[in-house]
Amino acid sequence: MSLQMQLGDGKPTNFEDNSSPSSEVFTYQAPWPVYSFNFSNHPSYPFQLALGSFIEDTDNSVQIIQLHPEMGRFEVKTTIPHTYAPTKIMWIPDLEGSHPHLMATSSDHLRIWRSDESGVNVLANLVNNRHTDYCGPITSFDWNANDLTMIGTASIDSTCTIWDIERQAMRKQILTHTKEVNDIAFGHDSNTFASVGADGSVRRFDLRSLEQCTILYESQGYVPLLRLAWNKIDPNYIAIIMMDSPLVTVLDVRSPGMPLAILQSHQNFVNAISWAPNSSCYICTAGDDRQALIWDLRRSLGEIREPMMVYGAEAEIISLSWSVLQPNWVAIAYNKSLQLLKL
Repeated sequence: MSLQMQLGDGKPTNFEDNSSPSSEVFTYQAPWPVYSFNFSNHPSYPFQLALGSFIEDTDNSVQIIQLHPEMGRFEVKTTIPHTYAPTKIMWIPDLEGSHPHLMATSSDHLRIWRSDESGVNVLANLVNNRHTDYCGPITSFDWNANDLTMIGTASIDSTCTIWDIERQAMRKQILTHTKEVNDIAFGHDSNTFASVGADGSVRRFDLRSLEQCTILYESQGYVPLLRLAWNKIDPNYIAIIMMDSPLVTVLDVRSPGMPLAILQSHQNFVNAISWAPNSSCYICTAGDDRQALIWDLRRSLGEIREPMMVYGAEAEIISLSWSVLQPNWVAIAYNKSLQLLKL
C-alpha cells in the first residue's frame, strides 16, 4: 500500500497510543533525555535506530536499539560513550546495503563509526586542524546520498566544511554565512548544498563554483533560521524553521525570496521538520506544542492552517525522523522517550 493511500485525503486523522503488540505506536524509554536520533537505511535493519543522549556534560552516550514489532519490544544492541551530546546522528544513506554499515555523529568533532556483528567502532575523528587552539562545535551535518564518501558539516564559526570520509580529509571549507551556521543539506546532485544561519538567510552553493552563492530567502528582521529540509523527490522545494517560531516556511528555489507556503497550525515553537522520503507533497513537523503534524501540500499553497494528520505526544517534541526504508513509519523524541508511529 502506498503512502498516499495510507494517508488519504480526508480531515486530520488522530492517532492514539495503546499498549498491545499490534499498537500503531511503540515507545522506548531511554536512560537519559534524547535529542538526536536516526533510522538505519540498511535493508537488513529496517527497525534499527541510533539515538543520542542530551546531557549538559562532556560524558554522553549513543545507543543502538532494534524494534521487534511482532513482539512489541525494543532490544538495546549496544551503548557507546560519546564526547558531548551529539547534535546530529545519521546512518549512511546506502539503501542497497552494499557498503559497510556506517554511522556519523557530530558534536565537537565529526565522528564516523562502523557497526557490525563485533560491535560499534570509531573509524574517523575529523576536526578542522586549521584552528588547533579552538574547535567550534558542529551544529549539524548531512551525508551526501549521491557521493557516500562526502559529508558536509555546519559550524558556529560561520563556515561549512566538506569532508572526504574515505580519505579522512577536508575537501573544502566555505565561509557560508555572516553568523553561526545552524544546518546544512545536500541537494539532488553531489555538488549542490544549502545552509541556514543565525543571519536569517537560506543560501545555496555549488561546489564547482564557490565564488558566488544564491540567497534563496531572508527572514523578516533577519530572525535566525534553525533548520532546513530539502525535498528528496522534488529538488525545487526546501522547508525551513525559524528560531522561536510556530511557523514552517516552504520555499520554491525557482522563486528566491518568495515563500511558496507557510504552515501555521502549531501553537508553540517548531523544533523539527522532515519531508516524506517517497513523496514530494507530504511533510512532517513537530514542536513544543506536543504535536507531530503531517501536511499535504497538494491541498493548497500560501497560508495553510489545517494539517491532514495529527499526533499528540506527552511532552514537547524535540526531534523527528521519517524512515526511508519504511515510509509508513515516523519516529519522534521527547524527554526520555522515543516513539515510533505507524501512519
